[in-house]
Amino acid sequence: MALLIGVPGETAAGEKRVATVPEVVEKLVKLGFKVAVQSGAGAASNFDDETYRTAGAEVVGGAAELWGKSDIVFKVRAPSPAEVALMREGGTLVGFVWPAQNPELMQQLAAKKATVLAIDSLPRQLSRAQKMDALTSMAGISGYRAVIEAANAFGRFFNGQVTAAGKVPPAKVFIAGAGVAGLAAIGTAANLGAIVRANDTRAEVADQVVSLGGEFVKVDYEEEGSGGGGYAKVMSEGFQAAQRAMYAKQAREVDIIITTALIPGKPAPKLITAEMVRTMKPGSVIVDMAAEQGGNCELTEPGQAVVKHGVTIIGYTDLASRLARQSSTLYSNNLLRLTEELCKTKDGVIDVNFDDDAIRGLTVIKEGTVTWPPPPIKLPAAPPKPAAAAMPAAPKGHGHGASEPMSAKSLATVFGIGAVLFLLVGLYAPASFLSHFTVFVLACFVGYMVVWNVTPSLHTPLMSVTNAISSIIAIGALIQVAPPLTASAAGAAVNRPNALILGLAVVALVLTAVNMFGGFAVTRRMLAMFRK
Repeated sequence: MALLIGVPGETAAGEKRVATVPEVVEKLVKLGFKVAVQSGAGAASNFDDETYRTAGAEVVGGAAELWGKSDIVFKVRAPSPAEVALMREGGTLVGFVWPAQNPELMQQLAAKKATVLAIDSLPRQLSRAQKMDALTSMAGISGYRAVIEAANAFGRFFNGQVTAAGKVPPAKVFIAGAGVAGLAAIGTAANLGAIVRANDTRAEVADQVVSLGGEFVKVDYEEEGSGGGGYAKVMSEGFQAAQRAMYAKQAREVDIIITTALIPGKPAPKLITAEMVRTMKPGSVIVDMAAEQGGNCELTEPGQAVVKHGVTIIGYTDLASRLARQSSTLYSNNLLRLTEELCKTKDGVIDVNFDDDAIRGLTVIKEGTVTWPPPPIKLPAAPPKPAAAAMPAAPKGHGHGASEPMSAKSLATVFGIGAVLFLLVGLYAPASFLSHFTVFVLACFVGYMVVWNVTPSLHTPLMSVTNAISSIIAIGALIQVAPPLTASAAGAAVNRPNALILGLAVVALVLTAVNMFGGFAVTRRMLAMFRK
């Protein structure tokens, strides 16, 4: 029997997202499920009830009715105690739960004999789990929105300008943490024209920062900071001291600081002290994206934007919700991909399979039994490195390997032998051979210069070379098809090619034309892939 998926309205203050959008409702129905949506659940995300009805969902008037009749409940925020009380016994809940931070909620859900799939507990190190990774989806939106909030609170342009009224320097932005949210913030700030700097405990993200237009600021302390699963780990006291010194320096220099540092299951680390805030320039802005977990700045007030020591400190906990339609769409797609994994038979029934590492990782309660934390995932062992190829033995009597350049003495010997051969050809070869040989040598030189000096403007280097060769072949073929006319004394044309040469020339023209025009066609298709 097909299960009913219920989508209640979010009750958390300021939350505008909805767990499922009409476009996804249609796909859930195709998987065999029935879908019910609480009336007005999508209103804040600009999805009205009629749109849900058109997509195939039932619109239910009240929360109590929806929770009571739903076999599976899709939510964004963790449910409140009142919502847990409405949940039917033995039901399934899918959404953000944060089991480490909500032990009481876990006990309440276990008492309901519920099965709970916490989307925040998804093992992100599994490549196949990326399509279900709602944390990444929401972090990307939050990083973008953090820059927009900073720009709104900042008193100047982000990009530098020179106008008749004066010069405006570009804003300097420092981003603490280069995870998904940090990288989104880096790209957005750089696109707005700011000078962007960023830091992260994971050295491997430095290239990503630079590729987005930022400058990676390294802490003068060697320690690996990757904690697995896309998160950073708690660093040593020595590293933290060096990091604080670097942050203090950046606070004095930049206009905007955006902090994103979080460690799963722990309060947000304090990176920006009150003293650092005092040293910032008046009118500066701090956007603390970790405010919901206590904040990376000592002066952050979660959920509020406050001004302290002349610095605006933004501690909003609903950055993703401030782009409600976009975030709801991405989040509902993540839940759809999860549902497809749970219902591979497309019969409207889910199977919480603990043999699947992704499903096991995000299942924190199964039929009333707390199964969190999950056992460590056994990742496949890295393939053994191939044995280094043995170096080729050096030729006997020489101390150089085969790949080393020719010595000056050997090069002079080769050129001397070549000169002697050319002298012998000049002295003893027939005049006609010498003429043809000279043309051959010059043709090789000119051909080399013509072909290899072609600039690959719109093609790959290989395609440029082949087009250059094709062009030379086409010119030769044209000369054979229409040779220059040499008039005899009687005015009759001579030097007409015979049928075989004419036929080969025509074939060469056809093949080279196909190669050249095909190259341009392929290039146009390649360029079209990169156009927006």
